[in-house]
Order: sequence, then structure tokens, then C-alpha cells
Amino acid sequence: MPSSASSPAAWLRGSRRPSWLSDPKVLRTEVLAGLVVALALIPEAISFSIIAGVDPAVGLFASFTMAVTIAVVGGRPAMISAATGAVALVIAPLNREHGFGHLVAAVILAGVFQIILGALGVAGLMRFVPRSVMVGFVNSLAVLIFMAQVPEMTDVPWPVYPLIAAGLALMVFFPKVTTVVPAPLVSIVILTVLTVAAGIAVPTVGDKGDLPSSLPVPGLPDVPFTPDTLTTVAPYALAMALVGLMESLMTAKLVDDITDTHSSKTRESVGQGVANIVTGFLGGMGGCAMIGQTMINVRVSGARTRLSTFLAGAFLMVLCIAFGPIVSGIPMAALVAVMIMVSVATFDWHSVAPKTLRRMPAGEITVMVITVVCVVATHNLAIGVVVGSIAATVVFAKRVAHLAEVTAVTDPDGGTVVYRVTGELFFASSNDLVGRFDYATDPGRIVIDLSAAHIWDASSVAALDAVETKYAQRGKTVEITGLNEPSARIHETLSGELTGGH
Repeated sequence: MPSSASSPAAWLRGSRRPSWLSDPKVLRTEVLAGLVVALALIPEAISFSIIAGVDPAVGLFASFTMAVTIAVVGGRPAMISAATGAVALVIAPLNREHGFGHLVAAVILAGVFQIILGALGVAGLMRFVPRSVMVGFVNSLAVLIFMAQVPEMTDVPWPVYPLIAAGLALMVFFPKVTTVVPAPLVSIVILTVLTVAAGIAVPTVGDKGDLPSSLPVPGLPDVPFTPDTLTTVAPYALAMALVGLMESLMTAKLVDDITDTHSSKTRESVGQGVANIVTGFLGGMGGCAMIGQTMINVRVSGARTRLSTFLAGAFLMVLCIAFGPIVSGIPMAALVAVMIMVSVATFDWHSVAPKTLRRMPAGEITVMVITVVCVVATHNLAIGVVVGSIAATVVFAKRVAHLAEVTAVTDPDGGTVVYRVTGELFFASSNDLVGRFDYATDPGRIVIDLSAAHIWDASSVAALDAVETKYAQRGKTVEITGLNEPSARIHETLSGELTGGH
């Protein structure tokens, strides 16, 4: 479904009606999806608050404001943004060493950085993330989602395990009966009613922390507005901006693939910044796209518009403020079952099938594994993507470095030799170029035919200059022919400027 159908302009002007206004089925799907996501957000937001060292209400406020704001200003419909573990890990040291006021200031400044980065076109860098890294990203987030559930299944009362199994069974088999109501919502409701009615003592959402009883109040961060504060906060804000954008843009790209639609990554970058600024002024801990909850919304619940994102945030506050005692009684086992199902649905099982692995180039498999290992080891998706992309670049450079071939043909009169160069000439492949010519025994005229080659960088021009210099030292002339227009342009600009002339 095109993203423009649910744009902020459509919300505000009504010139293009969102699909959920004209289709009751879409409306029902979006509303129920938002409710399921809201329920799943509560324990996550509380856990991330604990990681950041702040009150649980701070994480819940952040999830509310991020979701509601990004629903209007973001570029990717149906994607969920809220408080996240990656952001919590970045800002936890700042809160611990300088206090909550500095944390809020960092969130606001991070939003400003994200708007600037979005305006500068940082989203365009996503085109350089190869498919093997994307597959590794998807698989590693599935592993992380599952690993995050392990503590909820360790040292717990024995009824937790059958409850989790029952929740999984409901989500597998209930859709065979009807898809009118999302299976995760059915699972949560049934398991909650069962544990309360039977008086089964298991960990609940309330055990994670107290839920807020009122809406957040806007205000300025409680910090001195001095250069010292700025220098203290800026490094954390920049790190948060980069990590948040990386996770958000990767998640947006994943949702694009799942829904077979396109979204504006530049608008998403700016939108994340606006959402963090709003969140900071409302006393939240900031955040970015949440991959697990996005998968619940898009893949499990079938949501496709901004309404589900907006309602996820709105329902979150309603559940906390109006239905706090009921929500507190939800067994964690029900939410664990939902997240396990999300983990299984997210993992790209085709990528690890023996048939696929036999056909996949070794380099591609290596990059995928490196990405997964880095993410799982650091619990940071951004680090895994960066390292994986670097590994993919090295593999690519190594592969194409051997594609430049040089063949020599001597004219019948013996006075000219033609060297035909085939392939891509760049820093890796051009390193061996100088050694491919017979300077001592070649005749007096040498022609280097580059009609089947392409010059990409200064290293290649320098290598050709070195070849000409070596021949000139022996009194021989060199003619370079066949340059395509881009190659001729870079060669003309740099030749003679890199090796001190011929």
C-alpha cells in the first residue's frame, strides 16, 4: 500500500483519504495491531529504562511520544519507534555520571543531529549495505529477540513453561480458525484470564516496575546551558543519533522488503530526529525503530498504515493510566511466547538451508556470519551492520582485484606491441599492473588498449603513469587508447600529477 496514502498531509487536509477510513477491514487490522504492539511495548520499555538507570515511567513516556510523533512525521508507515535497548546502552553512562537532566539534553541534541544528518542525505548510504549484510542483520535480530526472552524462562516457577507452550500453540493454530483477531492478542488475553482465574503464581508485567498514572509534562532539561554542558552531552548525543538512525533505516528497509513498498529514508531520518526532540522535551529517554515490535505489527498482525503506529503509542498510555492494574496482571509468559513467535518468523530460514549454502559464494556466507556474530557478541545491531559492510567491501575488493587481465600482441613488423587491459582498474587491481609489462625487451612503441577496462581512482592513474615512466626511461614511447569518457576524464585530470611527471 503506498505510503502517501497515509501521509501527514492526508491526516491534516483530508485531500487523500487513508485506506483505513474507507475500509473497515483495514481499520480493524490497524486497531488490533496497535493494541497488540502496545501490550508488547510495556515490559520492553520498562526493561530498557532499567538499563538506562531511569524510572520505568521514563521509558514508557518515550515509547508513547516516539510512536505517536513518528506516526505523523516518519517516512515508513507501520514501523514502530519507541525506547530501545541500543539507545539505553548509549546514554546509560551519561545518566550514571551526570544525572537525568544531561540525559534529556542528550536526547534533544541527538534529535537535532538526526535532522541534520537526514538533511545531508545520510540515508543514501543505505544503498551500500549489501544483501548478505541485510540477511545477517535479520538473522541476528531474530537471535537477539530470542535471547532477550531467555531470562524470562530462567529460574521461574514451572507453570511458566506450559503457559509459553500454550501461547505458542494458540498463535500457530488460531489463525487456521480465523484471522479476524490477531493470534497474539488472543494468546495474551486467554493466558491472562487463565492465570488470574486459576490463581497461578507466575511473573507478571507488574513485577517489571510501576506503570505511570498520568501523562508526561513538557519542560526544559534541568542542566546549566553552558558550553561545558554541550561538550559533555554532544558525544553521547552523536552516538545515539548514529545508532538510532542505523537501526531505524535498516528496519525501514526490512519493512519495505516485507510489504513490497518504498519509503522515504530521508524523511524517516528527519522524522526520527523530530520524534526524539519531542520525546526529550517531554522527559523521555529517546529511542528509535523497534525491530521486534515492528515485526509484530507488520508481519504477525498485518498492519500497513500509520494508524497502527499511532495507536500503539496511544494505547500504551491508555493501558498504563486507565487499565494499569489489569495490565500489571498480564503474565510475562504470554509476552515471551509472542516474542518467540516473532523471532521464528523473523529469521530467514532459507538463508541457512543446505541447498542455499551449497550455491552461495563463500564470501557471501562469511559476511553473513560475521554480521551475526558481531551483533550477537555486542548486542548492537549498528556495530554488526558496520563491520559486516566493511567485511563485504573487503570480500568484493579481493574478488574484483583479480579481474584485471593484461594480454600482449606484437605487430608483425616487430616495431609495436599492443597490451590489451581488461577489467576494472582501482586501488586493489591496479597494484599489480606495473609488473605486467616487459619493459626491457618490448619494441620502441607500446600501445596500451583500455577499451575493455575502466579507470575508477587515482591509484590506477598513478599505475599507468608509472608504466609510462619506466618505458620513457628506456627511450620508448607509450600510447594509451580506448578510454571511455569517465576514464578519459579522470586520466586527463590526474595524469602526471601523481608521480611527479613522466
